[in-house]
Amino acid sequence: MRPLLGGLIVFGTSAAVLALEILAVRLLAPHLGITIEVTTGVIGTVLAGIALGTWIGGRLADRVDPRRLLGPILILGGVLALAVIPMVTLASRTGVGASPQGILIYAGAAFFLPAAVLSAASPTVVKLQLHHLGQTGAIVGSYSAIGTTGAIVGSFLTGFVLVAALPTRPIVIGIGVALIFAGTLIAWQLGRARAREIVVLAVALALGGIAWSVVSPESCQRESAYFCISVETASDDGSERVLIMDTLRHAYVDLDDPTRLEFRYTRLLGDIADAVAPPGEPIAALHLGGGGFTLPRYIEATRPGSEHRIHELDPVVLEVAREELGFETSETMEVVIGDGRLGIAQEPSDRYDLVIGDAFGGPAVPWHLTTAEFLSHIKRTLRPGGIYAANIIDYPPLELARAQLATFAEVFEHAGVYGPASRIDGTGGGNVILLASDEPIPEDAILRANRAHDGGDQLAADAAAVADYTAGSPILRDDYAPTDQLLTRFP
Repeated sequence: MRPLLGGLIVFGTSAAVLALEILAVRLLAPHLGITIEVTTGVIGTVLAGIALGTWIGGRLADRVDPRRLLGPILILGGVLALAVIPMVTLASRTGVGASPQGILIYAGAAFFLPAAVLSAASPTVVKLQLHHLGQTGAIVGSYSAIGTTGAIVGSFLTGFVLVAALPTRPIVIGIGVALIFAGTLIAWQLGRARAREIVVLAVALALGGIAWSVVSPESCQRESAYFCISVETASDDGSERVLIMDTLRHAYVDLDDPTRLEFRYTRLLGDIADAVAPPGEPIAALHLGGGGFTLPRYIEATRPGSEHRIHELDPVVLEVAREELGFETSETMEVVIGDGRLGIAQEPSDRYDLVIGDAFGGPAVPWHLTTAEFLSHIKRTLRPGGIYAANIIDYPPLELARAQLATFAEVFEHAGVYGPASRIDGTGGGNVILLASDEPIPEDAILRANRAHDGGDQLAADAAAVADYTAGSPILRDDYAPTDQLLTRFP
């Protein structure tokens, strides 16, 4: 085999493995969310596959003519790449959740074997290039460098270009088909292809296409670089719609009535918006996370003339809101596309009466939006008496909610937790709203607004209640914010 062809094989298979690794997080997000634990599980599983594949590939190359191995390795790797999508679907039918064991089941079922098989190509190529011991170091080193370069290019090309240009599934299918064709051509080039290889190619393509189309139905309507997004109608006339992003229902929108807040946590946030200023008086509000843009629409309807600035990470979320959820931007309803942590640092001081944090990556608030350093930026942007209200999802023992409130209390003069009674006393879970301000929180006004609808919610905002709620909880900082590990995902 010519060195150039060998280099292309090592480069291409390494690029394919890293491309699948990056796409794995996107494919698993609708089932497991996007957390550091999911990312860790994927990386560990793929690395395990690489380790096993290079070991087995080297041993096989010593026992079997490497020219007989290369074509089948790429063909089998392509078939397994095509099988990634149905394997993720099959894993979802086991009912395992986003526990460490569940993450490993998903990642192992779909991504371990492709990584292992494709990684066997590199030692096989090296075996073909070794002609005497004097070349060992140079050949092994050069192909290791080529493989690493391929992995880098595959990572950058996938993360920076492909996921922004194409949905995930066509990328995975393209990788699989390209590997199958390359494997057949290489077997032919090395003089080892017969009718058998052509049959393998045809069968692999047919089985891969059938498995993809039959076993793995499309799980979302719109796919962005960050989320699997769907909008479902919740009324016969289509005026009520639910926004679903990955595994969570993010928003319920009534196109005809922007004051309708269907989800309980949005009603809690509405109570705070109602209490931050006298009824009907315009306010300046900063929103971290757009989603269905339910709260900006509510505040605009109840406080006409209010000014809104909304930081939303995903431009596709804004597109969906405009096209399907009736959201409109204006001079007083501005949307900034970008990361909220970066955006808040650019916001002016003493600007907002209310800041609402409602950004999620999977079931957890992104860790960099929970820390004391981040809260210091929030504090700077608030006017005297301004309130920061953040939506948190957690279940007993509520370790994430407690740590987050402890961090609020560390940065602000006053803090509180607001929600159903069971989530205040720690016996129940779900959405809770955490509040912070440098002036006393208007507890009576918030609960008075609450009595108009739910009536059973509580607000613990005095120092003793906050101290009891946060006892023993860590302060979240940029160098220590284990939000995914603190979060209890299930009741």
